[in-house]
Formats: sequence, structure tokens, C-alpha cells
Amino acid sequence: MTQLREVKKWIRGQMTSDGAGVSLRRLIASQELDMLDPFLLFDAFGSSNPDDYIAGFPPHPHRGFETVTYMLAGKMRHEDSAGNAGVIETGGVQWMTAGRGIIHSEKPEQEEGLLAGFQLWVNLPAGQKMMAPRYQEKAAEDIAEEKREGGLQIRVVAGQTRQGTKGVIDNSFVDPLYFVINAPVGSVFEDNVPAGHNAFVYVAKGRVQIGDKATAVPENGLAVLTDGDSVSIKAEADSVYIVVAGKPINEPVERAGPFVMNTRAELEQAFDDYRNGRFA
Repeated sequence: MTQLREVKKWIRGQMTSDGAGVSLRRLIASQELDMLDPFLLFDAFGSSNPDDYIAGFPPHPHRGFETVTYMLAGKMRHEDSAGNAGVIETGGVQWMTAGRGIIHSEKPEQEEGLLAGFQLWVNLPAGQKMMAPRYQEKAAEDIAEEKREGGLQIRVVAGQTRQGTKGVIDNSFVDPLYFVINAPVGSVFEDNVPAGHNAFVYVAKGRVQIGDKATAVPENGLAVLTDGDSVSIKAEADSVYIVVAGKPINEPVERAGPFVMNTRAELEQAFDDYRNGRFA
């Protein structure tokens, strides 16, 4: 007997700026939703005005978690203190595990046009917080796409669909699910979501109805889902949305700015290591 997930609540987040003045909508790590274990932060950005994004995110440190950047449109160049560099283009994803510490920067690889995408922060369990940093970076053509009835297009970044299409990201810490869905009006997306995982849906474009209760979630809305093992989402308009889920870590969280640890002492050590040049 399947248990369909419903909308526990939905939020609009708050407009803010980060980095060197990049305009974005913060949904997780906002006043409305502090975190959704294992998800620490979720930002959506999108603008055709270069003034909203051109300065990017100058060099900054991370320790103790992972950052996930998916580009809906445009290009973002990244560089880090370990000598890694590259460009995330439209439809591409970068899943960076900061681990014990890395300093990196992100800067738009364009001077005009639409730049849009998402950044998600995923916590690491205590035993992995000091692991060596690593990247999983995949271009658009590397990400499997599944087509279904009604014109549905599902890009499988992480996890596996009911039809067996597998994601390109390897993560055994929280067994994530990350689907990017292009949904024509009237189409219905139905699939499995592991029971016990925390899950959310973010509507980047359009309007959808979720669950048997047909709770409407508008553009720029993030819906936190109840527990269950499946999801049903109907597009009320031509829509683009993401479905994200992950296994809760259920550990204490101490965080400040770019560091996420389990104890205050570990957090203070992270700041001391950064100040004294002990990061990669």
C-alpha cells in the first residue's frame, strides 16, 4: 500500500543578496525554514539583469558539508584553493564535497543574458566532515533524461526513478534524490520517494498541485512534504520544478557562515584553521 506525500507547508522564502551582491531567493536557511535535515540551505537565483549577478561569489571557505549547484540557464565558472577549475553550463551540475576545508569562488561566465539556477547545501555526517574535498561535476549531456506521457521531461541528477533511470551523482551519506522536471500544463508526475527521507518541491516556473489534496504551490514556492513513499504533482501551467529528498542525519548541528560542524568547539577550530591557512 503506497502512501502519497502531501504538502506539510509551503513558503516563498525571502529575497536577499550573497557573495558580492548576487540577488537570490533564500528558502531553506530563511526565517520561514531554518533547515530540513539533511538540507542546510536552498537558494534560487535567476535574472537577466547583469547587475543582479555579475560580481559573483569571491573566494570563500567551506567545511563540513556539500554544495550542489545546478544551472537552469547561463554559465558559472568556479575555482578553488586545490587548483580545481571549470565552468558549469546550462543543464549541468556540480556536487562539491567541502569535507575538511576548501576555499572556492564562483563567478558568472557571461556579461549579459539570463543566469538562473539553484544552490543546495547538504550536511555531512560527523564521520565524514573531515574527509578530503572532492567534486562530482557533470555536464548537461551526462545527466540522464527520462520522457513520459504528457510531455514530461525528467532530468535525474541523483537517485533513481520508478522506471529505473539512475542519477549521475554518487552519495551514500544521505542517499539523495534530485529530479529536475519540465512539465507541460496538465501533465502529472508520479514517482517513488524513499519513506523516511525529508523532501521538498521547488517551483521555478509555473504552478503545480501536489498530492491527493491537490495543494496548489505557485511559482517561487517551496513545498515541504509529509512522509510517505510516493509523490504526485500535476502542472496547472507549463512548469519547471525540482523534487529533492534526502535521508536525515539526525545529529547536532553547529553552524556559522561557511562552516557546519557538530559542536561549538569544532566550529571554533574551523575558524582557527582558516585564519591560520590550514585549509586546502
